[in-house]
Amino acid sequence: MRTDQNFVNNTFYNDSDSNSVTIPVYSPVTGQAIAQVSAASTTDALAAVDIAAAAQKGWRQLTSIERAGYMHKLADALVARKDAIGQALANESGKSLEDATNEAIYAADITRYHAEWARRIEGEIIPSDTPNENLLLQREPIGVVACLIPFNYPVYTLLRKIAPALITGNAVVVRPSNNTPCSAFEIAKAIQDSGIPAGVVNILTMDHATAESVCTHPKVGMITLTGSVGAGRKVLEYSQVNIAKSSLELGGKSPAIIEADADLEKAAKDIVASKTTNCGQLCTAIERVYVHESIYDEFIDLLRVQMTERQFGDRAINPTFMGSLINENARLNIHQMVERAIDDGAKLELGGYIPEGEGHFYPPTLLTHCRQDMEIVQEEIFESCLTCIEIQQH
Repeated sequence: MRTDQNFVNNTFYNDSDSNSVTIPVYSPVTGQAIAQVSAASTTDALAAVDIAAAAQKGWRQLTSIERAGYMHKLADALVARKDAIGQALANESGKSLEDATNEAIYAADITRYHAEWARRIEGEIIPSDTPNENLLLQREPIGVVACLIPFNYPVYTLLRKIAPALITGNAVVVRPSNNTPCSAFEIAKAIQDSGIPAGVVNILTMDHATAESVCTHPKVGMITLTGSVGAGRKVLEYSQVNIAKSSLELGGKSPAIIEADADLEKAAKDIVASKTTNCGQLCTAIERVYVHESIYDEFIDLLRVQMTERQFGDRAINPTFMGSLINENARLNIHQMVERAIDDGAKLELGGYIPEGEGHFYPPTLLTHCRQDMEIVQEEIFESCLTCIEIQQH
């Protein structure tokens, strides 16, 4: 079984608390434990913030071009380690090895993109109201940024958060999802390879209480989260303590509107592909489908065909399969939502059951005769379930 330690000050270390605990990591495909990672104590997590704050003082003194140089080296290291990062991600997320490895490459790409902002971070010369005077406006780093990473694209999102922070002279403390932390520690090895100064990037797994203590540390000037609306509300509460800035990318509820003149076959294919990618664990996935009454039955038939053809299973065996949900709570959440929708008048066309066997699989699910006021239409469905609403012409 894999074991991982937290990464602080450019070193993987054992927690200083003799009563330290570990966090088990489970395969969503089998439900079996595949790794143990150290859970940072509150003492060590707060110490990591102090280390980041101290390292940031030197990091900010580098020119933006010097910081960009380190970031390009980090991108190179990510590509060099793409296989190890991809394997760790595939094991902990249920993604295919190809998709997981490609995510590491995309993470390198986004790192290079932000590195190229080195020449674009500018200030302004502002005419003053006082004669013979001009005002100089320049941008200053915030300091330490707390980065809270989701489970669905944890490699790409981690770099998408730390790269803009680094190029602008900030240091970071990263909390990866406890569902997918192993890939983050593979990224930490790439950070070591890049030569980024010690303490600028720190990665620790922790429980919610410890994460709150990090986010409310007076030296944390910004909190960035990708997650649910509920998690976003908590971050806004944390940010009030020290008036920290916040950057929130929260849940989605993307609609598709199908008019009578649409290419129905293409629309059905694209919608189902959108909703079943990463088992629907994607904030931009189509969730609700509004269909003109004149083509409603025809389009539902096409959706049913597309979803029936979408098989689910272990993507390590067949990469074309739709994979598993991240954990059992996610599966129970969608199943209970589907059951409540049916009780409220929705019609189950396909799916809507918990499969037998190991893992956290849930089949592509299609609900019709939905209404706008239903919970399942209003709330984000982070799973492979489509809701359809018939639009009547008035």
